[in-house]
Amino acid sequence: MFCEKAMELIRELHRAPEGQLPAFNEDGLRQVLEEMKALYEQNQSDVNEAKSGGRSDLIPTIKFRHCSLLRNRRCTVAYLYDRLLRIRALRWEYGSVLPNALRFHMAAEEVRCLKDYGEFEVDDGTSVLLKKNSQDLMTLRIWCSLCSCQGAKECFRSCGS
Repeated sequence: MFCEKAMELIRELHRAPEGQLPAFNEDGLRQVLEEMKALYEQNQSDVNEAKSGGRSDLIPTIKFRHCSLLRNRRCTVAYLYDRLLRIRALRWEYGSVLPNALRFHMAAEEVRCLKDYGEFEVDDGTSVLLKKNSQDLMTLRIWCSLCSCQGAKECFRSCGS
């Protein structure tokens, strides 16, 4: 606990050679998020107890957990941003179609369609129905392929942004 998993994500990226994309560590990221949730819930109960019971002895513990939350957040963002930069560099190097060895290391991206476009076939033969407000789990490769080949960039947005 206390940022160990988050630091392991960063170490994992640091060990990977420049220009290579390590496998997306979904389990590690999920564990970091679960730790953050637990820390937040513990802090909330301690803050309520400190306010109602006048327990000022809990303040250092609350601050420590808060610092751990901030560090986990920084490590998570750094992990995702580094992967984004590596994927961007690989796209420039290989073009729109990445080799199978690289595709295997990419995470699924949840995408929401903003307009009705009907059914599209991607370069690899996969069919995707683009209906307004539908959500699909597609790999980043398929998403990029749709955006570039079908001219539907304005159709998509990542659910997280």
